[in-house]
Amino acid sequence: MKELNNNAHIETKCLHSGYTPKNGEPRVLPIVQSTTYCFDSTEHIAQLFDMPTECMYSRFANPTCDAVEKKIAALEGGSGAMLTSSGQAASLCAILNLCSAGDSFIAFSTIYGGTVNLFGVTLKKFGIECIWADADASDEELQKLFKDNTKAVFGETLANPALTVFDIERFASLAHKNGVPLIIDNTFATPILCRPFEFGADIVVHSTTKYMDGHAVQGGGVIVDSGKFDWAASGKFPDFTEPDESYHGVVYTRDFGNMAYIIKARMQLMRDLGCYAAANSAFLLNLGLETLPVRMRQYCDNALMTAQFLETRSEVQSVSYPGLPSSKYHALMEKYLPMGASGVITFSIKGGRDAAVRFMDSLELASNVVHVADIRTCVLHPASATHRQLTEEQLVAAGIDSGMIRLSVGLENIDDIIADLKQAFEKI
Repeated sequence: MKELNNNAHIETKCLHSGYTPKNGEPRVLPIVQSTTYCFDSTEHIAQLFDMPTECMYSRFANPTCDAVEKKIAALEGGSGAMLTSSGQAASLCAILNLCSAGDSFIAFSTIYGGTVNLFGVTLKKFGIECIWADADASDEELQKLFKDNTKAVFGETLANPALTVFDIERFASLAHKNGVPLIIDNTFATPILCRPFEFGADIVVHSTTKYMDGHAVQGGGVIVDSGKFDWAASGKFPDFTEPDESYHGVVYTRDFGNMAYIIKARMQLMRDLGCYAAANSAFLLNLGLETLPVRMRQYCDNALMTAQFLETRSEVQSVSYPGLPSSKYHALMEKYLPMGASGVITFSIKGGRDAAVRFMDSLELASNVVHVADIRTCVLHPASATHRQLTEEQLVAAGIDSGMIRLSVGLENIDDIIADLKQAFEKI
């Protein structure tokens, strides 16, 4: 696997961006465990309620969170970031910052099952329509999905759990042709393996609960703004280009330039929804970020060897891992993820659901948990868990069958991981 040219630069950002201690200050990022901040005058506070550019209340911002937001923005190459309480909250706010009742957006059917339900059921109750798309459709077919009220396109770099690779440049071009931004869920790739802004994406979201944290100790999410989308030129986003009366006539594009999107999300949505990350969660997330480059390399190495092993087993019907030369998505993986395709593999066992369940229950090293992208190897049966709410038709569209297992390869010794899989195969 290839090394990214800027990998050393990324590692430096993991360690130092967002908080650089000065003489006499603590080496480790401090936890500012406070909801409130003191000011010298009533006038100062009044000005912040017109233009909240400083920490004044932790529903808007917190110094610990602010440092981690700056670090993640630097990692992705964006203009700004906003932490949220979960990855679902990040996806929700990313859409609500663009869409109102009566609007629509396009999303691809292979995305994470929880996001499918959020977009297809919950947002529908808000009067926002999600138009489902097939990534294998032609540009002409996809173009027909756009409506006058379509405000965004949403996809995942690496789909969970189908492990399809999103053709970011292609879909960015299509979105921009229609005057809307491309939003990418970059959770499985992380900015270590792929930086979507470099391929034309406009907004990135993550569930920081996954690889960024890596240790299963905090739930969280983040939205990152590239600062590159021209909201005024699009003509579709008056909320960005006209006065916001809830903030005394602020015009986001005029007053905040390339930070317009992320500042609007903070001033409107975080103010009203309050789904902000806690300072202690941000501190724990930062610890994960500091080892992210090292961990991602090892995840990729372990996963590739595991996927190669699975391809040799007669009990296995199919293996989905873009790092394999046999994968339909291998060429896209080499373009967008030259270091590797993360530590997540999906494979289907012959015999369907019953055989998959027997195999998973026979594992000893790997844990059967509702989680992924941990330092420890873990497994899940998507059709019974993360995608349980989907219909049979939706499962097929998401690339999921009843025998599919999602295997999140951890950082254990590769010989131990493969030995565990071998003994479980023998038991079925």
